[in-house]
Amino acid sequence: MTTTQEHASGGQPETAARGAGGGRSKTPAVIRLLVLATFVVILNETVMINAIPRLMADMNVTEQAAQWLSTAFMLTMAAVIPVTGWFLQRVTTRRAYATAMGVFLAGTALASVAPVFEVLLLARIVQATGTAVMMPLLMTTLMTVVPEEDRGRVMGNVTMAISVAPAMGPAVSGLILQLGSWRLLFAAVLPIAALVTWRGLGRLENVGEPQAGTIDWFSVAAAALGFGSLVYGLSRFGQGSAVLPAALVAVGAVTIAVFALRQLRLQRRDVPLLDLRVLRHRTYTLSLLLMALGFMAMMGSMILLPIYLQNLRGLSPLETGLLMMPGGLAMGLLGPAVGRLFDRFGGRMLIIPGAAGIVLALAGFTQISATMPYWQVLGLHSLLMVSLAAAFTPVFTLGLGALPAPLYSHGSSMLGTLQQVSAAFGTALVVTVMAGRAESRMADGVTATLAQLDGMRLAFVISAALSLAMVGVAFLLPRRAKAADESDVPAAEEPEAADRILEPAPC
Repeated sequence: MTTTQEHASGGQPETAARGAGGGRSKTPAVIRLLVLATFVVILNETVMINAIPRLMADMNVTEQAAQWLSTAFMLTMAAVIPVTGWFLQRVTTRRAYATAMGVFLAGTALASVAPVFEVLLLARIVQATGTAVMMPLLMTTLMTVVPEEDRGRVMGNVTMAISVAPAMGPAVSGLILQLGSWRLLFAAVLPIAALVTWRGLGRLENVGEPQAGTIDWFSVAAAALGFGSLVYGLSRFGQGSAVLPAALVAVGAVTIAVFALRQLRLQRRDVPLLDLRVLRHRTYTLSLLLMALGFMAMMGSMILLPIYLQNLRGLSPLETGLLMMPGGLAMGLLGPAVGRLFDRFGGRMLIIPGAAGIVLALAGFTQISATMPYWQVLGLHSLLMVSLAAAFTPVFTLGLGALPAPLYSHGSSMLGTLQQVSAAFGTALVVTVMAGRAESRMADGVTATLAQLDGMRLAFVISAALSLAMVGVAFLLPRRAKAADESDVPAAEEPEAADRILEPAPC
């Protein structure tokens, strides 16, 4: 799927944006369909969090094994997303959608009837493979069919799918688990996903034309090994010895460096798997950095608050999910309003207050205690989610808007990959800090409850300190992205003789 609009509109780029939705004031139908599908598939990334105890009993597995149902999903996302930039340029919109949703449906159906744990784990990997395609597909299509002056409003709707869905996963799973078996988590999603897929295939139109091209399998393997090892290593910190996680992170970092060098060489022939020329655009790079810090803050709070509310305050998983749901809903409901404000005033007036609100919310959580009123927890969590909404929508829009059209798919793929890495890093950071501080305090004779509270407070202090960097980055972003065109993408160069010798031929 290329990022040109002429094919969709008969040579009139604006017509595609208008016609798809019936006018500038409406979201194009293709985007509405993709947002709905993306929400359904991304919801499953965190839906298993509350099901771990039930699975341990039903399938007779340890907690470490059961956690793989979430870890494997995240690992697969991190490994597959780098490939989607290449994939989306070489298939039609409908084929990309059919492939992603078909694979997701197959994984969901398999999970609902999985007889043993190993089959359930395989099903989660299949689910994640389909999910990994949907967000880059949505972002790339949005940047292609929506005119610049409407992107903020439409991106506000997208925020719901990519940010609210993971936040609502634990609450939704808590409610479903009150009704019956963990299999209901998949049985309930299956008909909804099937209906969304059927409606989408019936109404979805192709945007752009696919490009013929080869795939470099060395890059595919390096991306899978590099990003997979990095995310897995980060996810293992705080769970015993740090030697193995550190080794995995080191292997991942080295492999990613090899992957990056390989892409720089392939760019000379204009056939990279993931085009790193997106990083030449300053606004996009700054947006990536701010987004990564924001996802670290969000995922860190999603890990710490359930531990606090369930282990230290005695709430059930359902009660915990309901207490955290208002923040997630507020984040989604404010998305369209934030998008309209972005279209009218630009990004800085939203991103700077949003970043400041994140710092204030995390600073408030540093005062967490065994008697903190629930309304205060709710208020701080809601402030965090609203502030993230104020920052995410304009950051996504500014970042991708700064890229030339041929790089949209690669920009959205890199954004999705970094989301997974930053989420894993944020989780590893808060868990490691909390566990280390708690062990230290217990060694000093402090009770386990007070030690864990002290560990949580220190984790929130570190998170608040890191989020201060978001404020600094926010001041560096422009009010609006300078429109880039295809001339900003350097032409492919013939590789030097030495490079031709060193490089294996792509398949």
